[in-house]
Amino acid sequence: MYTKRRVVVKLGTSTLTHKTGRLNIRRVEKLVKILADIRNAGNELIIVSSGSIGLGMSKLGLTEKPKDTPSKQACAAVGQCELMYMYDKQFSEYSLIVAQFLLTKYILIEDRRKNVENALERVLEQGVIPIVNENDTVAIDELELEVGENDSLAATVAAIAKADLLIIMSDIDGLYDKDPHEHPDARLIPEVYGITEQIRSLAGGAGTKLGTGGMITKLNAAEIAMRSGFDMIIVNGREPENLYKIFDGIPTGTRFIADRGN
Repeated sequence: MYTKRRVVVKLGTSTLTHKTGRLNIRRVEKLVKILADIRNAGNELIIVSSGSIGLGMSKLGLTEKPKDTPSKQACAAVGQCELMYMYDKQFSEYSLIVAQFLLTKYILIEDRRKNVENALERVLEQGVIPIVNENDTVAIDELELEVGENDSLAATVAAIAKADLLIIMSDIDGLYDKDPHEHPDARLIPEVYGITEQIRSLAGGAGTKLGTGGMITKLNAAEIAMRSGFDMIIVNGREPENLYKIFDGIPTGTRFIADRGN
């Protein structure tokens, strides 16, 4: 059984919303209930959440994702309010408090990341659940590249917080030996011990259908996690109960295992 104490959970847009961009209320309620239960069991949780642009689009009545950066920024600004309102309302039903952390890659550079580490540590000491997101309103690099870099953000935050485990909840069960959308005989790879060129070749590219942001960004996150000394697991976010399986020690999804021998 898992005895992990400090866990970062990354929730992708496809986990939180319907294809319409609107909040998947039933799934979110179930996710929050399970996360609250895991927190009540004595674990420390940090949530890295996507979804602000999608929720902003819904709030503004947009049916298609904007193509220009300022419009994406506007959606993110509106959607971030919706996102935090949702988390605050849902977790408060279980007497849990959340805190907002909006980060950019410039804040996470070496001479500034200590400030983030200190803030995260103090918030966790207070029993609060940090909700972390890329600050898409002012950080436009990822908006323009559209590569779903909340995966790498989650791994970086986990490293800064000295987490024991990173869980990425995506729209796929894990890493396959070939694209399962095109090959019915594709096999799930349960464990990965290193990000080799062969493993990278399975990702396809940033635009692959294997994940909302592409499997390649998840492999980049896994590389950060393994290098930092903690495991990362990719599981299907459409099944919130996968979180229970992980904490009960049931093999689920693909686990990227860090080398702790040194």
